[in-house]
Amino acid sequence: MDAVESVRIALRSIRSHKLRSTLTVVGLVIGIASVIVFATFGASVKAEVINDIEGSSANNVYVFATPEDDEGFDQVIQPVFTEHDVSSLASLPGVTNVIPRGTVDANSLTHGSDTIARQRVTATTPETFDEEKIVAGRGFRSGTNEVVLNERAARSFDENVTVGDRLTLSLAGNRTRELTVVGIVNGTEGQLPVSGFAEQARVYVPVDPFYRTVVESPSVGVRQRAYPQVTVVTDPTTTAATKAAVESYLQERSDARQLAPAGTTLTARTSGDFVAEVASVIERITRFVTGVAVIGLVVGAIGIANIMLVSVTERTREIGVMKAVGARNRDVLVLFLVEAGLLGAIGAVLALPIGLVVGYAATRYAEVTFALAPAWMVTAVVVGVVVGVLAGLYPAWRAARVDPIDALRYE
Repeated sequence: MDAVESVRIALRSIRSHKLRSTLTVVGLVIGIASVIVFATFGASVKAEVINDIEGSSANNVYVFATPEDDEGFDQVIQPVFTEHDVSSLASLPGVTNVIPRGTVDANSLTHGSDTIARQRVTATTPETFDEEKIVAGRGFRSGTNEVVLNERAARSFDENVTVGDRLTLSLAGNRTRELTVVGIVNGTEGQLPVSGFAEQARVYVPVDPFYRTVVESPSVGVRQRAYPQVTVVTDPTTTAATKAAVESYLQERSDARQLAPAGTTLTARTSGDFVAEVASVIERITRFVTGVAVIGLVVGAIGIANIMLVSVTERTREIGVMKAVGARNRDVLVLFLVEAGLLGAIGAVLALPIGLVVGYAATRYAEVTFALAPAWMVTAVVVGVVVGVLAGLYPAWRAARVDPIDALRYE
């Protein structure tokens, strides 16, 4: 029996039991599509986060303090970098600017009649704002009641905030400040590259007069502002060397080294460092979630094995006739394997577009850029076909061993 004849007979058998075959294929489609959906979503999240990180200034060195056993990326603890540290870092070779950042203890932010509680407010310097990322207005000036919002924060209110609007900032101790919006920026200016899978709402105010956290500097013996994070802007041609110089200063001469509590590590990282760490974490999560989805393939394989066993029983007499007219055991084996493989192939072909459509919908819902995972897609389709063949192996072997005499007597 040639291959074409085997395929023709297998298709005829599938068509003769449309409902049963459809239900079997549906089980396999769900399994394969689930793998494609999770793999595609994981690839999309990975691409989105990495693009955000690489989109930030590649020549920035982010300096912060974290617990030694912390595996997070944005777990800045307490202010330890003094004004003395800021000025000392600025004097290092290859450093073009040093931008301190701190968190203002704000209770709420009000625009008109709309109030947002616990809005994160960042105190920083005017150098934070890259002209290319200012979509409206300008950066604030030091010593003023001016404020800059990113686009996400501007959209957080019922009525979008625009340049020139007035905001009311409620601070700790029942203090309030009237702020004038002077700029809208794109993204999360100056924050650590990794702070979530999506852009967070950010509000920026000048260090002077809003930031009041002070400590005594061990180096100069006077009370100074202290910050939880400092961004060191470097000459792009010397970023690696400058990072090494920053790390040496932090460990040997900085105030932060003495102010940081026990069990704390002073860290200096570039965008490239974050890319490698984030990619590794997301890849592990994707493999785990996709592995769970593979359970659906097992369910589909059980469905194929079940329908093939039923098919062998129903076609016992047909098998006997085939053998009586000269069909060999190998021909019968191949026939049933082809039928199982066709079920797997049909499921894989249908699952591919379904998985991509659902994966695309998931990325739209999560507001991340859609990205394909070709390796996972090919693997899912191939595994689907292989699963179909393997699931039909035992039923095919059982069909091939049917005795033609007994088969012809079968009613």
